[in-house]
Amino acid sequence: MTQGTPGRSGTRTRRVLLAVHTGRADIVHLARSAAARLAQDGFTVRVLDDEAAALAIPGAEVCSSGPQAADGAEILLVFGGDGTFLRAAELARTTDAAITGVNLGRVGFLAETEPEAVEEMLTAVERCEYLVEERLTLEATVRDIDGRPTGSTWALNEVSVEKVERSRVLDVVLAVDGHPLTSFGCDGVLCATPTGSTAYAFSAGGPVVWPDVEALLLVPTNAHALFSRPLVTSPNSVLTIATPPDGHRARISADGRRIVEVPEGGRVDVRRSEHPVRIARVNPTSFSDRLVAKFGLPVRGFRDARSHGPGHEAPRPNVLTRDISTVEDAVHSDNGAVRAAEEVSGGHQDGAA
Repeated sequence: MTQGTPGRSGTRTRRVLLAVHTGRADIVHLARSAAARLAQDGFTVRVLDDEAAALAIPGAEVCSSGPQAADGAEILLVFGGDGTFLRAAELARTTDAAITGVNLGRVGFLAETEPEAVEEMLTAVERCEYLVEERLTLEATVRDIDGRPTGSTWALNEVSVEKVERSRVLDVVLAVDGHPLTSFGCDGVLCATPTGSTAYAFSAGGPVVWPDVEALLLVPTNAHALFSRPLVTSPNSVLTIATPPDGHRARISADGRRIVEVPEGGRVDVRRSEHPVRIARVNPTSFSDRLVAKFGLPVRGFRDARSHGPGHEAPRPNVLTRDISTVEDAVHSDNGAVRAAEEVSGGHQDGAA
């Protein structure tokens, strides 16, 4: 993790590239407002050619949407949900640009800033008051039955090896670092990063992994096997998913955005990529707090949340002192369970944001 630095690209002009979900008028309006403020503060604002007409930002640079779009940019500013963020990651991955975003989707694990905090985020960018995290990414290589490469792709969240025919089960053999581990029939297998542990892998029953942990995840989906638990391996491991030459068709999906077909009897080798994605954190919120807020997790014991009717919650022990307190006591006490819960969750007694 490094401190934000202006002009990492070696240029004097500070540039910011916008990636915007232009399908919503409210998002476009917010992006225009942010661009106007940044331009007033001396930034050069850059927009993608396929978004330029919808944004109509006066004086903005227009660039082609491709791997060079973020060259020379200090920040890639995302307005949208996690899908827009993943699209922005494609632009910034091979550059020095760091990505930060405003969550205008539903969950928004990647774009952490909420719309009401845009002004604070822009101030942090202007003052370089942000930290840059380098997030582990995946490189996937598809090989044919003879081991020859036929395609490759990368992912920030996950590489999903999936069956093509819904009516059939996909038979796979799993290997780690060249050593066969197990085989079973399934709908597919996910190879995920810690960043992606709260995305598709989470829905498939995988573990939540803190993003600063360096590891690879392997999560089967709907496996017909007793031993089909999620696995966590070294970040330097090579995960292999091989398919038999029996007509079962497979493909890989990277972050749900890039598709590569797997030849019959082929395999997929997944390893750590040499290109991380740089994410700028402008808020001091910990990952634990984001989990509580995004999923509305309770931060009290479930027995402590029982109610004796509206406005009459049952007495409960303080989670720190173990003393019994009532709602009235907690409101007036710095050590009350309600006050403690509010401090942990950011103000809501049940931990919701």
